[in-house]
Amino acid sequence: MLSCCDFVVLRGTSESRRSLCSHSFLSCSNGRADARAGRVKAVVHVDASPWPLARSCACPSWKYAEHNIGCLLLLTVFPFPWVGVIQPQKHYGITSSISLAFPREIDHMYTQKLIEAMKPFGVELGHCLNLPLSAIANVGGKIFTFGSYRLGVHTKGADIDALCVAPRHVERSDFFQSFFDKLKQLDEIKDLRAVEDAFVPVIKFQFDGIEIDLLFARLALQSIPDNLDLRGDSHLRNLDIRCIRSLNGCRVTDEILYLVPNKENFRLTLRAIKLWAKRRGIYSNMLGFLGGVSWAMLVARTCQLYPNAVAATLVHKFFLVFSKWEWPNPVLLKQPEDSNLNLPVWDPRVNPSDRYHLMPIITPAYPHQNSTYNVSTSTRTIMTEEFKNGLTVTDEILQGKAEWSKLFEPPNFFQKYKHYIVLTASASTEENHLEWIGLVESKIRVLVGNLERNEYITLAHVNPQSFPGNDFVSMWFIGINFKKMESSESVNIDLTYDIQSFTDTVYRQANNINMLKDGMKIEATHVKRKQLHQYLPPEVLQRKKKRMSLAKGLKMQARLDPSSLIFNNPQEKHTFEQFKLLSQNFAQLCVFAGLYGTRVRQHHPNSGWPKCYALL
Repeated sequence: MLSCCDFVVLRGTSESRRSLCSHSFLSCSNGRADARAGRVKAVVHVDASPWPLARSCACPSWKYAEHNIGCLLLLTVFPFPWVGVIQPQKHYGITSSISLAFPREIDHMYTQKLIEAMKPFGVELGHCLNLPLSAIANVGGKIFTFGSYRLGVHTKGADIDALCVAPRHVERSDFFQSFFDKLKQLDEIKDLRAVEDAFVPVIKFQFDGIEIDLLFARLALQSIPDNLDLRGDSHLRNLDIRCIRSLNGCRVTDEILYLVPNKENFRLTLRAIKLWAKRRGIYSNMLGFLGGVSWAMLVARTCQLYPNAVAATLVHKFFLVFSKWEWPNPVLLKQPEDSNLNLPVWDPRVNPSDRYHLMPIITPAYPHQNSTYNVSTSTRTIMTEEFKNGLTVTDEILQGKAEWSKLFEPPNFFQKYKHYIVLTASASTEENHLEWIGLVESKIRVLVGNLERNEYITLAHVNPQSFPGNDFVSMWFIGINFKKMESSESVNIDLTYDIQSFTDTVYRQANNINMLKDGMKIEATHVKRKQLHQYLPPEVLQRKKKRMSLAKGLKMQARLDPSSLIFNNPQEKHTFEQFKLLSQNFAQLCVFAGLYGTRVRQHHPNSGWPKCYALL
């Protein structure tokens, strides 16, 4: 029989649950103890068993279920995990997890701070997709989104990728003709255009002010069910290659979501990493950096390695993992599968060209492809340095030495290098200009490759942001690092061949696709940093980092501070909310006691706590 006390801590067992249900006495696995409800002020019931109530708590953090049992106040605490209780952990990815640690209170605090830091950049879901479904229904198809919208990380104003999946009786010509004509009749549709001969055929348009890229795929089905799961490889049978390419975006996106342990933690982490990559100038698949799906796969791999971590921890672990990654070892979310469909897949054992990929990140859906085949030596070097810088900054953030805003500070690209290539594309009309700069931008990585092969150049860093010049003129800037010469002799470095080879490639491509028109020009000029003012305004060149001051107020420490665990006077009558606050700290201490196999009271004998029993 227990004497009258303020708290009774009870480990969750079948016996204790029966006791709690009867409300008459309390018991535990290592000793029986009865206490009348009137003699105990409150009970902390620590439950770590696979009880249905515990299993219903999906979030791996402290959960509280309050009950009023007559005059007995009961607080059931679910800590994850509990010492001595082995909970089955699902295996994610191709290796075991690095850490199964669950988030601490401070991890949740840093995650909330991360959310607040991203708000000024509009990293929130801005629009819901509301495509003209009546028009889709007329061709017997259904709409599936993919990319950032499907992943749940779409930002306001960004493009939306969508796929129209149709049954076998619908021809591709129906989509690009009759369906296209129906879209023309809708007032909400603007800038409608079809690109039927593209590598992945697409209809582009603006709907409600949002740019939509709509692909088409015809499946060998009589009808398209509402619950169609595109992840099944059987859907690829008897399809032409254009349909397979169109389906690939949806299949990869769905597979990524299927392979992550916690979708919400994944989404928040991906929002942060995408914002960071854009702010740091390394978000562009076209220019040899990483695109959206590649960043998503890196974040997904981080989530697999730390399945129980929250977003703030995952952002830090992201930089930790990939700052130390030994490229060109591939990043895989699952073991590649062979579906016996004889489709080309990424496999350096079979395909010699795959052996030269510098930073392979392999899509998880069949046919497996490398999403980063555009990465060059320079872009990989730049991204690796950014990973290391991100690790340094997040270390400071989690030590309380910096705020999350520091992670999203843009670099001053125009103060970083002494030499630059200014690439200028111009046309005579606005329509020609838009068409021309699209082609030029898609070929910039050819120029970067030419510069990398120059024996005197160690790095060619293209800024993904283009800058307007005069009418119908766009400019890109490439920072250059030259090799340091051992002798003090000056060397004249001729870049004429590298630049001429690039411009010839662009003109030849434009001519082959009948794009080249009068007034379309491209020029590339080498300049020094001090000459950049001839091309850019002072506010761009002199932009300095804006650092936000550290938030005022109490700083949370990463480690448990025993001084914060002192309770009030035992004679004080606590309200329910007061007790809840007290018990949160107390519940943490219960876990601390369990870890070290001792009674709670022995840790702080002079703390002045109320009488407390830890029956663990």
